[in-house]
Amino acid sequence: MRFTEEELRIAKSVDLCAVASHLGYTVRRIGKYHTLKEMDSIRIYNRTHWFRWSRRYEKGENGGSQIDFLRVFAGMDVKEAVFWLLDFTGYKRLESKKTLHGVILPNGIAAEERKEFVLPEYAGSNAYLYDYLVNQRGIAKEVVDHFVNAGILYEAKNYHNVVFVGTDASGTPKFASMRGVFDRNGKSFKCDVEGNDKQYGFHLHREACIEIVVFEAAIDLLSYMTIYPDKQCDLLALGMVADVPLDRYLKDYPDIRRISFCLDNDEAGQKAEQQMMEKYKGLGYSVTGRIVPSEYKDVNEWLKAERKRMVDSTFHYQMEKKI
Repeated sequence: MRFTEEELRIAKSVDLCAVASHLGYTVRRIGKYHTLKEMDSIRIYNRTHWFRWSRRYEKGENGGSQIDFLRVFAGMDVKEAVFWLLDFTGYKRLESKKTLHGVILPNGIAAEERKEFVLPEYAGSNAYLYDYLVNQRGIAKEVVDHFVNAGILYEAKNYHNVVFVGTDASGTPKFASMRGVFDRNGKSFKCDVEGNDKQYGFHLHREACIEIVVFEAAIDLLSYMTIYPDKQCDLLALGMVADVPLDRYLKDYPDIRRISFCLDNDEAGQKAEQQMMEKYKGLGYSVTGRIVPSEYKDVNEWLKAERKRMVDSTFHYQMEKKI
């Protein structure tokens, strides 16, 4: 059995740090690369490829792609590794489900034992959610209100995590991701809810729109709405650097003709953005990219910088009036 070029591209776009975490390793960032607490000779670069700086290991076991990582550290062969990575993104092959027999999915769950998708229990209040998104991330309260009122953004009972819900075209929840509100020393908690379908993402759909803006993260989507409150277009957060949710969205909403990509300004994000622009331009869509100014990593960093600039300007103006 052979994989298509598109399938291999998706498999190699998966966040390698997320893969390592799912396998039980503790990922740590050191400068421009990541390493593992359990194996500090490992270096993960651009979240997409790795190298092991130890001469004790034979050639073929000291670095490579996400596929090589699963082969070396999870005992998978190449076919199993590609299946694992495709499932991790929510990608569905056209073959019978029997092709997945015996393949280990994220968290070590066998294909036929996949857990039911159940949304986390509501906390009964969104106090921590508002404090985190509005006061810490600079997102407009009106933007948060919109998604809270729509029932696709809420605070979970356990640990007060923010829950971002992705629905299908009928409004049925199919996907959910969580983001912690208690960052410690720059570290944050992020995960997807078990059993979700990664064909769907957190999004905003407006009737009669022909343009969609695509982001990696839900917080960037909220930040964009804060920066451009009057822009009328659809918005979609992929939750990764693979375009599986976008493919699904365009099938559900065929009126979309223009796609603006707003992925992160790191190497992985810009590489994925360029590939997506080429792909969808070839499919007949009008495409644009590189929306975030180059000095910022993502839309939220851009938003917070703009917020700070406004506060500083107001402070200097008030001081000048006093003088």
